[in-house]
Amino acid sequence: MPSTRVIFYQEPNGQAPVLEWLQELRRKDERAFAKCVVLVDRLRDAGHELRRPTADLLRDGIYELRGRVGRVNYRLLYFFHGRHVAVLAHSLTKEAAVPVADIERALRRKVAFEENPEAHTYKEVE
Repeated sequence: MPSTRVIFYQEPNGQAPVLEWLQELRRKDERAFAKCVVLVDRLRDAGHELRRPTADLLRDGIYELRGRVGRVNYRLLYFFHGRHVAVLAHSLTKEAAVPVADIERALRRKVAFEENPEAHTYKEVE
C-alpha cells in the first residue's frame, strides 16, 4: 500500500490553520504536540485504512484523528482528495463530541479545496 501524502489546508490569505495550531501547541505542550505528530504519521502510513481508536469518520467525508494526553482530547479534522492525499483542514481541543461548528468549518474548507486545490495547498516559503 503506497503511503498517503498529508498536506495542510491553506486559507486564501496564506494562513494554514492546522499548522499554526500545531506550532502553538508545540509552544504550550510538547507532549501533546508529539502525540499529534504521531497521529499525522499514522495517517501518512495507513491512509484510508486507518480506523478507531486513531481515526473515525465524522460525516460527509470529514474524518478525525483522535489523540488524548491526560484528560485533554486533541482532534485533527481531515478529508481525502483522491486516493492518496489527506488534507488537514481543522484542529481543536475538546472535552465531549466534536462541535457541529467545527465540522462545518472543515466541510467549508473541503469544498474550497476541491474547487481549487492549488490555491488551498500550503507550501513552505523557502
